[in-house]
Amino acid sequence: MPIINCKNMTRTLSNALLLITTALLCVSCAQSKYHYESVPNDPMKSRIYTLDNGLKVYLTVNRDQPRIQTYIAVRSGGKNDPHETTGLAHYFEHLMFKGTEQFGTSNYEAEKPFLDRIEQEFEKYRIMTDPAERKAQYHLIDSLSYEASKYAIPNEYDKLMAAIGSDGSNAYTSYDQTVFTEDIPSNEIDNWAKIQADRFGNNVIRLFHTELEAVYEEKNISLTSDDEKSVDKLLSGLFKNHPYGTQTVLGTQEQLKNPSITNIKNYYKEWYVPNNMAICMSGDFDPDYVIAEIDKYFGGMKPNDNLKKLTFKPEDPITTPEVYTVLGDEAPMIYIAWRLPGANDSTSNIMQLTANMLYNGSVGLIDANVNQQQKVLGAGAFADQLADYSIFGLFGQPKAGQSLDEVRDILLAQIDSLKAGAFSNDMLTATVNNYKADRMRQLRSNRQRADMFVTAFIDDIPWEKSVTQLDDMSKITRADVVSYARRVLGSNSYVQVDKEQGTDKSIVKMEKPQITPVLTNRDSSSKFLRDIQASQVKPIEPVFVDYSKDLVRTRTNKGIDVLYKQNTGDGLFDLTYYYDFGSNEDKKISTAVDYLDYLGTSTMTAEQVKKAFYEIACNYAIRVSERNISINISGLAENMDKAVELTEQLLDDCQPDETILANMKGDILKNRADGKLNQRQNFNMLRSYVQYGPVNPLNYVLSDAEVNSLSSAELISEIRKFSSTAHRILYFGPKSQSDFIAYMDKVHSTSDTLDVIPHNPDIKLMANDKAQVILAPYKANNIYLFGFSDRGEKFDASLYPVEVLFNEYFGGGMNTIVFQEIREARGLAYHASSIFAMPARKDEDISMNYHIITQNDKMKDALSAFDQILNDMPQSEKSLAISKDAILSRIRTQRTLRMDVLWSYISAERLGLDHDVDKDVFEAVPSLTMQDVVNFQEKWVKGRKYTVGILGDEKDLDLKALEPYGTLTRVKTEEIFGY
Repeated sequence: MPIINCKNMTRTLSNALLLITTALLCVSCAQSKYHYESVPNDPMKSRIYTLDNGLKVYLTVNRDQPRIQTYIAVRSGGKNDPHETTGLAHYFEHLMFKGTEQFGTSNYEAEKPFLDRIEQEFEKYRIMTDPAERKAQYHLIDSLSYEASKYAIPNEYDKLMAAIGSDGSNAYTSYDQTVFTEDIPSNEIDNWAKIQADRFGNNVIRLFHTELEAVYEEKNISLTSDDEKSVDKLLSGLFKNHPYGTQTVLGTQEQLKNPSITNIKNYYKEWYVPNNMAICMSGDFDPDYVIAEIDKYFGGMKPNDNLKKLTFKPEDPITTPEVYTVLGDEAPMIYIAWRLPGANDSTSNIMQLTANMLYNGSVGLIDANVNQQQKVLGAGAFADQLADYSIFGLFGQPKAGQSLDEVRDILLAQIDSLKAGAFSNDMLTATVNNYKADRMRQLRSNRQRADMFVTAFIDDIPWEKSVTQLDDMSKITRADVVSYARRVLGSNSYVQVDKEQGTDKSIVKMEKPQITPVLTNRDSSSKFLRDIQASQVKPIEPVFVDYSKDLVRTRTNKGIDVLYKQNTGDGLFDLTYYYDFGSNEDKKISTAVDYLDYLGTSTMTAEQVKKAFYEIACNYAIRVSERNISINISGLAENMDKAVELTEQLLDDCQPDETILANMKGDILKNRADGKLNQRQNFNMLRSYVQYGPVNPLNYVLSDAEVNSLSSAELISEIRKFSSTAHRILYFGPKSQSDFIAYMDKVHSTSDTLDVIPHNPDIKLMANDKAQVILAPYKANNIYLFGFSDRGEKFDASLYPVEVLFNEYFGGGMNTIVFQEIREARGLAYHASSIFAMPARKDEDISMNYHIITQNDKMKDALSAFDQILNDMPQSEKSLAISKDAILSRIRTQRTLRMDVLWSYISAERLGLDHDVDKDVFEAVPSLTMQDVVNFQEKWVKGRKYTVGILGDEKDLDLKALEPYGTLTRVKTEEIFGY
């Protein structure tokens, strides 16, 4: 459940479990001095090593592309935080990006005295209570931090990763773990291991107070999320003794503002040790070489022989429902949860299956009896497995006029139905088949393969159990699920959280500290970085999509264009009917697609349709975007014919239902009202308003009156439009080209003449020739800000290479000018980015934008900093060289695979290109210079007029500070939403 920055799970195999499973494991002895464990019939052919110092290494080879997904997992998270400094694990995750004695500094010996003094002064600061004393002490810390920054090299870790061509550099923290992620080229294993070993073995805490502000801004963002607050309250009700409930991953506001570097160092020494870590890798490599490299660099790390196991008082049974209330501005919700054993318990598989019997998005009891019957606005169930306990939960959102108690009763009635066995054995079998199809998809992905290792390590699950999970699930019977539900889902043993609308008075407004911007030293570099840059690796040659060879362009006998690529790798298929019009052209189409989800045919009810898809482990989905629509059918290839025929039948023969439509109208209006309460949805609407004006893709929708006047006939007519409108067919699957064309001619129903729907000329990016500020209201302690500039220039393919380089250098990620100046140097925002945006279609405009999420009282400084770097871009030859290396390495090692080949062709076609544009970038970037980037910035970025959209609470904003950015216009919530 709570997870910060990314995803969830991972654990280690204990010695006892290894002894138990040894009989089932194959142990290698030949070819290498490193012994590994493996499991028979493992589709990933995983190798699991344990180094002498206790470090676990999980390896699986996947040669789809010359890249490797790496995770370094530490079995320590928010639950391991000292009670007096909660949020520490997450904060230290951020500090792991600041460097070591070897990198991140130009002179560690000179820097260290300042770092030591900063640590001492923070220990004094955290116990001070007098405001004047605290302010003076913080000023001292700020002064010392500035002096220390003369030696620091911010973002040098990101430069190292860029230099070796890593992608997706990030980390995440949850209760049980902290996990660090990199996606690296397969020829950079040695450099990656060298960097990571130094990082994990020799961390230095620097640039502390500016990063603290970034973490605090992350906390501010969480405080505007009623979902996050509700989950925290749910956990505190379930776990009164365990840290899952007694503290949160992000920590408290007060403790975040009173940190202890000493506590952080002690935490690092205790938990970031090899016998509490795992390296998980999936990709194109030689396992024997990889394990030798990991041992070479990580083998010298010293274990903690006194590693403590977290102890806690067992939770008392819940014998009567415990109900809590959370207040916030967003729409009401209800959460209900039971406390169950941890992820490595013998009941973990049946727990997951039981949750799926309730909710699987198709035919679960909640799907069929609640969502399909429109009894609430939306509902579901989940099973979240953590290391020490698990959580089985329900959630629901009320319809207009419906109380949370009514939603509770509807949800609990589904638990009663589950206990009564109101589901079939067929549903259990179908669920396992769907799991199997999902597993096939996971095996395509290095990220998901490595993530399975992370889960096994963090949750201490034997790999044999992971490999046999689906077989074990297939043995679970209906009687087993019923018995399990009756035993663990007691009618009085749950915790309930009612998320009501109201003012949350527990949120404390914190004033921004006075921070002197630290030095960026972007032209400095450590010897460590220079050595990495100078290292020689065997180059990997790029592979570009060749649209004349990598796909087939053909037509059906009925004249429908087809993009075809055969799948020879696994037993899945992917089929799409693609339409070149969307919601910009047709206000009703999205509503019609939503309506279709509730309908059956003349021979099947809607429930029967969903059951038929679920039983064959296939899916269909209709995705409506602004300018195109995709009807996608996918799943097990052996069942493709059935899936396609079901979809065609539904499109051709869907039957109206006036009761469903009447209910749906009410739900649409309730969803609209609820959306106006959500901060992110308000910002999305404001951003679209800023880019397109009062009529834009997000508010070009039916009015409330038009919704109420809709008829079933109108919406069914919209669905019928698919068979009479021009489209093309995209296919990736095992059928031969001739067989597929013959099959499409047989089953795909279309009119003899197909209509072409022209694009709506009234919805387009709005050129702005003057500076202006548009302020929309939302009450929160932070603002969402979006700056946008469009001068009416059209797509120009010749700009692509320098545009890609400019974004890599200036504002597209962590190793950029924007990140360094706004977050690293000044601590002004958790999120800050800027993009020079090339359009997706050749008839659309080029634009420039920037985005900030920050505390209200930091708005002036954040805007000023952005304005400065947009118009006077800092120049660094060394940073530019790293940006070029990152682009070239990424292009050398990325591969366009499977269905993405067809989508790549469509993307190029939209721009009027007949080749893979990455080829142009790869050929041009090596010769581009700093002067080329400067010329680009001066012509295309400098001096632009921006429309600045700000979502925030006016009474907390310095409106006078906005005067330099143009005329201020206030818009109401109803104006940006359009209804």
